[in-house]
Amino acid sequence: MENSPLHISNRNRRGLVVIVLILLAVVYFPRLLTWLNFNEKLPVSVEYISEVKQAIAKEKTTFKRSSFENKKSSFTPPPSKFDPNSYTVNDWMKLGLSEKQAAIILKFNKYGFKSNDDLKRIFVINDELFALIKDSTFYPERPQKTYSNNEKPRFESEKPKAPEKVEINSADEEKLKTIKGIGPFFAKQIIRQRDKLGGFYSKDQLSEVWKITPEALVALEEGAVINPDKVTKLSINRATVDELKSHPYLNWNQANSIVKMREQRGGFKKIEEIKESKLIDEDTYRKIVPYLSL
Repeated sequence: MENSPLHISNRNRRGLVVIVLILLAVVYFPRLLTWLNFNEKLPVSVEYISEVKQAIAKEKTTFKRSSFENKKSSFTPPPSKFDPNSYTVNDWMKLGLSEKQAAIILKFNKYGFKSNDDLKRIFVINDELFALIKDSTFYPERPQKTYSNNEKPRFESEKPKAPEKVEINSADEEKLKTIKGIGPFFAKQIIRQRDKLGGFYSKDQLSEVWKITPEALVALEEGAVINPDKVTKLSINRATVDELKSHPYLNWNQANSIVKMREQRGGFKKIEEIKESKLIDEDTYRKIVPYLSL
């Protein structure tokens, strides 16, 4: 039998046993250490665990709040006093505006800015940016036009009447095309975006229209008005997930979260209750709230 190819000597048998023991030690030793560590942690008090949970929750809240605050402060104050008439696209972009928004300001500067009131009327300059720059602006005095003996200044009554402004939320394509600078393409895109949203509540939203140009935005600012009362609203106490997610400002997870919260509460009493969802941040709430009702 010793000459059999299957024969294992005592020496080899002992070596095989040692190898098996080593393998078992490699596999189970880490688990043993984990078990021992777990048992060592058992004496930790319930009060300590509660304190740790509170600390984690506080850290999360602080992180969310600081993240939102950082997001809100997206503008940079001007380095020194400046004449808005001399600012370029790059100068406005350094304050925190996009290239398209900066281009719109330059389009409005066609006749020159005379005061901060002119800046405040530009829809891309929101309240936050205006508050940041209003004390840093200056406007050089413009020489008044003098008239010769044969010239007479035009009276206000001689000025041609400005065309009636078009209401965006109720105008059809033909009506929109009466706005100087708005052709068939932009008229169709405005109506398409309006139908998706359920109407516009602010001229700021017009920048979301597909392929809209700064020139077209200026034309809409000068030749159009928006009646927010014509916005179609969704009832957060009755709308389905599909109805809510069909709005461009909500995704499926956010819509589902609103419906789940409604079922748990037996209905919402205030619209702002949806902000208690972790998926509805402040920016989303600000954009969607004009489209919601109870």
